[in-house]
Amino acid sequence: MKKQHRVLNVFLDIFVILAGTFIFAAGLYFFIEPANIAPGGVSGIALLINYVTGAPVGVLNAAINAPLILLGYRFVGKEFIWKTLLSIVSFTVFYDYVLSMFPVYQGERLLSCIFGGVIWGIGLGLVFFRSGSTGGTDIIIKMINRKFPHLPLGRLTFATDLIIIIISIFVFRSIETGLYAVITIFVCSQVMDVVIYGGDRGKLVYIISDHAKEISDAIMASLDRGTTFLKGEGGFTGEEKRVLLCALRRNEYHTAQTIVQSIDPEAFMIVADSSEVRGEGFKALNEKK
Repeated sequence: MKKQHRVLNVFLDIFVILAGTFIFAAGLYFFIEPANIAPGGVSGIALLINYVTGAPVGVLNAAINAPLILLGYRFVGKEFIWKTLLSIVSFTVFYDYVLSMFPVYQGERLLSCIFGGVIWGIGLGLVFFRSGSTGGTDIIIKMINRKFPHLPLGRLTFATDLIIIIISIFVFRSIETGLYAVITIFVCSQVMDVVIYGGDRGKLVYIISDHAKEISDAIMASLDRGTTFLKGEGGFTGEEKRVLLCALRRNEYHTAQTIVQSIDPEAFMIVADSSEVRGEGFKALNEKK
């Protein structure tokens, strides 16, 4: 059974990565490239070189990624590399030989960067959801992060994208190109988070109240959500307090807030966004991202 499960997972990885790469390539081909936008990454570099030389984007993307794959092989793991290689090769086929048979969007640039960012984000999200990558700066960032784990991944990604965006302003000779690229990256990142984390993004609520037990019972009865009591102590009074902890989906938060307000208007609530929640009632602990 374990072997069958592993084989099924491999086939699912291949299918999702191919589908995600196709969608990613479609966003670039139909919207981003025609609008002269280079939104970071190796694909952005490939679009810039294509603009100057006319060389095929897919081939350029593979050529730039080839040394990075060899360089990253020993640092980022075999599984990550084969999934990345699958995405790179399929991107070349999709972009240069499949999508090239279809017309591209030639309308408003703002619409191009928004729709391009949405489609690009969906594709990247699917690839990352199966622990894959489209290559390029992802490999470099992973290697840098292993050497300097204290450096935030978000800032490293932003730094590499920013360099490419600045170069694109000079290549396309337009400041607007850089501004549109920023919009595209922002839209892409938001959509990608939704695809990767989906409905498992939620709210983490801490409730401090003298009626914590009543609130807990009401939340469990109304929302069917488990709660946890934490021991606390008032910093000023020194009195012992019961702190109620509860993980909720976003659409459940308003109901919980109403429950707390109706039982104890004097309660103190701390609410934090949770990028992912795993466990009963949410995504399974052993489920892949």
